[in-house]
Amino acid sequence: MQQPLPELVELQRLLDDAPPALAAHIAHTVRVDGQDLPIHVLTLGNPDPALPAIGYFGGVHGLERIGTRVLLVYLRGLINRLKWDPMMHRQLEMLRMVFVPLVNPGGMLRNTRCNPDGVDLMRNAPLDSLEKVPFFLGGQRFSPTLAWYRGVLDAPMQPESLVLSRVVEEELAHRRFSLALDCHSGFGVRDRIWFPFAHSAKPFPNLPEVHALKTLFEQTYPTHNYLVEPQSRQYLTHGDLWDHFYLNARAQVGGERVFLPLTLEMGSWLWVKKNPTQLFSRQGLFNPRPGHRLHRILRQHLLWLDFLARAVCGGDRWLPHGKDRLQHKKLALAEWYGWKEHP
Repeated sequence: MQQPLPELVELQRLLDDAPPALAAHIAHTVRVDGQDLPIHVLTLGNPDPALPAIGYFGGVHGLERIGTRVLLVYLRGLINRLKWDPMMHRQLEMLRMVFVPLVNPGGMLRNTRCNPDGVDLMRNAPLDSLEKVPFFLGGQRFSPTLAWYRGVLDAPMQPESLVLSRVVEEELAHRRFSLALDCHSGFGVRDRIWFPFAHSAKPFPNLPEVHALKTLFEQTYPTHNYLVEPQSRQYLTHGDLWDHFYLNARAQVGGERVFLPLTLEMGSWLWVKKNPTQLFSRQGLFNPRPGHRLHRILRQHLLWLDFLARAVCGGDRWLPHGKDRLQHKKLALAEWYGWKEHP
C-alpha cells in the first residue's frame, strides 16, 4: 500500500496539537489509490461578518508541495503563539483567518499538477479569456492526458474547486474587506505577487487597493525582494479560479466591498539554476532542494504571510478613499499598464 501523504500527516499532527481556538472540518474527501484523502478547512479568529478576513490556500497544483509546506509552518507558528502572545489574541478578536493548506491531495499523492481526474484546477472555472491565450498553457479541452486540461465543457467544477468556491462565498466575499493568498511555485527566477486578471489584460477594478497594499509593504519592509504585478503581464489563461471568484463576488456585493485575491508565485527557476540536477526530477522543477534551501524558503515567506494578516486587520488605516484612491489608481496604471495619464 502507498505511504501516507507526508503533508497530510503533518497537518493532522498540527490539528492534534491545536487549541480549541482553531476550528477545523473536512470539506471533501478524495478517494484515490486506496486512500481517503481529506481536504481540511481551518479557521481562527472572530467569525463576525462585519470584520475583515484573510484566506490562505496551498497545494492547488499537486506538484507544488512548497506552497502547502509554507502554510503548515506558518500555521504551526500561529498555534504556538496562541500559547503565549497576547497580541496574537488581540489580533484574532478583530480578524477572521481561514486556511485550506492542501486543496489537491490526490494530485500531491500522485505527484501530478492536476487532480486525480486529470483536471488542472487553475484552468477549471467557467470563465474564458477575453483575449488570445498561449496555446495549451492557457487551458485546453482536448484530453486529460495532456497538461492544462480544463475539464469537460459546461460540466460542474471539480470537487476541489467547489471547496474553494464555498470557502470564498462563506468566509470572504461577503465582508467589507477580505483578501486571499494562493501559494504556488514554478515560474521565473523572482518571487512574484500576482493579482488579477488572468483572463484579461484590462486593469483590475481594485487596482488602487492593490497599489496601496504594495506601497504599505514597501514602506514597512523596504528591503523586500517580491515583484508585484498583474498576472496578465506574463500570460493569460482560461478558467482562472480567482478571477472567477472575484467576478462573482463583485457581481453579488457590488464595488463597495473589497475582495483582493493574490497569488504568491515562488520563483522555482532560481532553485534549478542553483542546482541544475533538479531538472531531472518533476518535484525538483517546483520545490527547493537540498534541505538548507528548503528551510530558507520556508522562513523567508513567513514575513509576507504575517504582514498580510496585519494589513487586513488594519485595513481601515490604509485602504484608499476619495482623492487618495484616484492617486493610487493613476500611479498603478502608469507602473503596471504604461498609462501616462488617468483615462
